[in-house]
Amino acid sequence: MKLFFRSYGSGPPLFILHGLYGSSDNWLSIAKMIAGSYTVYLPDLRNHGQSPHSDIMSYEAMRDDLLELADELNINKFFLAGHSMGGKAAISFALEWPERLNGMLIADISPFVNETSGNMAYDQHHSILKAILSLDLSKIHSRTDAESELENLIDSEKIRGFILKNLQRTSGNNFNWKINAMSLLKNLDRIMEGIDRSTTVDYQISGFPVIFLKGAQSDYINPADYPDILKIFPAADFIEIENAGHWLHADQPEEVARYLLMLSGIG
Repeated sequence: MKLFFRSYGSGPPLFILHGLYGSSDNWLSIAKMIAGSYTVYLPDLRNHGQSPHSDIMSYEAMRDDLLELADELNINKFFLAGHSMGGKAAISFALEWPERLNGMLIADISPFVNETSGNMAYDQHHSILKAILSLDLSKIHSRTDAESELENLIDSEKIRGFILKNLQRTSGNNFNWKINAMSLLKNLDRIMEGIDRSTTVDYQISGFPVIFLKGAQSDYINPADYPDILKIFPAADFIEIENAGHWLHADQPEEVARYLLMLSGIG
């Protein structure tokens, strides 16, 4: 699949993969912060942003899309970062083609399914996607209308604001969603997948720096997972970002930018 992408700066290539409901726009400010040290590529993942929609939504498909984009750009080796769903896609790429990477940063996600909170996360995403699909966009005449409708369905103001970034006005002065909510809902089980812990010893990836960032106020990555992560990435570093939740790139952009620079030895 040919992904839409943005690029900024000059220097060694760095791809940053956004999370569920996100887009390349989410990382613009950080891309501009580090554009003096990297050529930053910000793709919209399939079923998000301006990239094509598909009935297929899996980490295998997302990693293949990234490979296609890198090959199209004639980029053989690059740095790779990913947040949440994008972090799992980055890990999937690293497991398949580690020789293509110079370094990797994973922002606030574990490679594994969190047995304790996994069902809660699934239920939350299921509710969000059902809420998106329940909106009758033919009756929406402004973002205020959409927010008013979503207010009855999604409690969190922050999540509502994040979701509404996907609402766009068409040339006919109507509204549509940039994300393919139906495909995301149908494939939610696959999006929530993680690596099987019993097979982690089969994946020993080394030869480049690996950083896992955790938002101090987030439970998307459990420190109890660190030993199993080290079985896959034996040289991984684990860093907790203070005063940050799951969207740590929005909560502490300067800190995230600093650790991205560390990948290439600049920070």
